[in-house]
Amino acid sequence: MAEIWKGAPVAAALSKKAAERAERLKEQGVIPTLAIFRVGEREDDLAYERSAMKRCAQVGVRVKNVVLPGDVDSDTFFRTLADLNEDPSIHGVLLFRPLPAHIDGERARQLLAPEKDVDGCTDGSLAGVFTGSPTGFPPCTARAVMELLSYYGADPCGKRAAVIGRSLVIGRPVAMLLMHAGATVTVCHTRTRDVAAVTREADLVIAASGQMESIGAEHLRRGQMVVDVGVSWSQEKQKLCGDVRYDEVLPLVDAITPVPGGVGAVTTAVLCTHVVEAAERAAARKEE
Repeated sequence: MAEIWKGAPVAAALSKKAAERAERLKEQGVIPTLAIFRVGEREDDLAYERSAMKRCAQVGVRVKNVVLPGDVDSDTFFRTLADLNEDPSIHGVLLFRPLPAHIDGERARQLLAPEKDVDGCTDGSLAGVFTGSPTGFPPCTARAVMELLSYYGADPCGKRAAVIGRSLVIGRPVAMLLMHAGATVTVCHTRTRDVAAVTREADLVIAASGQMESIGAEHLRRGQMVVDVGVSWSQEKQKLCGDVRYDEVLPLVDAITPVPGGVGAVTTAVLCTHVVEAAERAAARKEE
């Protein structure tokens, strides 16, 4: 039976460290502050906002909620974004996407200041992920995968990793982070021939395609570690499910993350860590 890698203890450990760093900043007169920038009332945005606010309160990160109506005009939206970029009291901006169709989401992504891009959506942040430089921040979910591996002592160095999915939110960034950690990485996607042949050869499998329960026993073998990033609502089962058929592969692999309760539980702790890091960087720049 596989070891179950739960996210809660990882999130707790990250939050504890972030809280200690936030307290040291407060002693210097700096309060780490996150602006949550939301347009409209999407239920998934609201759910994540509540989760993020709860975690920020635990860590000692101040939150400023910036909410615009779903029919806000483009000029008002971009003026608000510019104000957040220029406000020195704001260290991180969490921009909820997708934006309404009448607002240019690509322009918004490009205009957000990389030093405040705590969820790694700008080109500046993604360039930092690919070059290994401390520009911006990696996407929270990608870093959450790495933090989870570290917590459970699964060093990727020298291992073969298969990443299923190539999105800029998780697939490609986590592949680069794994490469920086010394893994040999293969990225599978919709054009990959015989995904199962690739994943069976890997020591570590990251399932991040967003295709509910698309990965089963035929894709895996004994001795593997599986991190399931996918989250989808199953109407049939009336519950959240991952990309992996959890019950089917549980007896086969050495370790696996559950859904829910795995990687997702770590993301808000990573978000808070990024806000604290952004505040530390801002304080260091002021001293230069």
